[in-house]
Amino acid sequence: MKHHSPIKFISIVIPVYNEQACLPALIARTTAAASQLNKTFEIILIDDGSQDNSADIIEAAAASPNSHIVGIILNRNYGQHNAIMAGFEHVKGDLIITLDADLQNPPEEIPNLVAKAEEGFDAVGTIRKNRQDSRFRRYPSKIINKIVKRSTGVEMNDYGCMLRAYRYHVVKAMLACHERSTFIPILANGFARHTTEIEVSHHERTQGKSKYDFMNLINLMFDLLTSMTTAPLRLLSLIGGGIASLGVLFGLSLLFLRLLYGSEWGVDGIFPLFSILFIFIGAQFIGLGLLGEYIGRIYSDVRARPRYYVQDVLIGEASQQARDKLNTVFPIKHAP
Repeated sequence: MKHHSPIKFISIVIPVYNEQACLPALIARTTAAASQLNKTFEIILIDDGSQDNSADIIEAAAASPNSHIVGIILNRNYGQHNAIMAGFEHVKGDLIITLDADLQNPPEEIPNLVAKAEEGFDAVGTIRKNRQDSRFRRYPSKIINKIVKRSTGVEMNDYGCMLRAYRYHVVKAMLACHERSTFIPILANGFARHTTEIEVSHHERTQGKSKYDFMNLINLMFDLLTSMTTAPLRLLSLIGGGIASLGVLFGLSLLFLRLLYGSEWGVDGIFPLFSILFIFIGAQFIGLGLLGEYIGRIYSDVRARPRYYVQDVLIGEASQQARDKLNTVFPIKHAP
């Protein structure tokens, strides 16, 4: 395995959407966990258009004495993965860790990810032990993970867990990609040569509520399928060919029975013909739906609108000092 330079600076990127109940504990626990590493660190909190007081809490945390917080305020809600990409635009670390704000994945696992990355891995994924989500969330997640593994060829078992670590060159490569529908764990694996997974604990959500309802999970599934591969289109062709073959067999069977039993049987067989017709109509609608998903994404990419717009950037005292040591000027950037 290729040797990497030592990790000196860690950036922790956390998207926030209506998490005012969790934020104080999140900031305190993440700061405590990162302080154990004896490395320079920053905590980048991206407010993704929250409707509660999350942005105010982030602003106050960044303004507190000796703060490691970098607050990024987006003008509206753009979604979890776009918010993380906005955070990636402003990272300064050698290693970037992503984390959800709901505390279901405890920040205390951060040192374990850093230790694994220091073994020479470009990307470190995680597997949630004793996952505390409902069956409604767990079973679809297992199916999606299997589909993703087969489509990408990368052996990872839990793409739904956002507690992950990436080397800076992987993040830099992701920022060079301009597609509007981005699923970060899959995109990162396309640029990471050495990947691995570790087990992490998983807790029940104690405050707030999940941002993924049924429709959001459906949208996420379509994002996964259409952003990473054209396999659904190939599958559609195979299904269409199979249905067409069955149609031919049914037609030959009906012709044979018509000749064998006479015209009376042919009249009585009108309802099976209708059922076959409905199968074809259903297959056509499925095909049109999939084609519409791809065409819609092409349309979004052609318009080339920004993934997000950064309204404000707030840098804590300790974070600014760490950045000054890098002899870099921190610009306020907007999405390409």
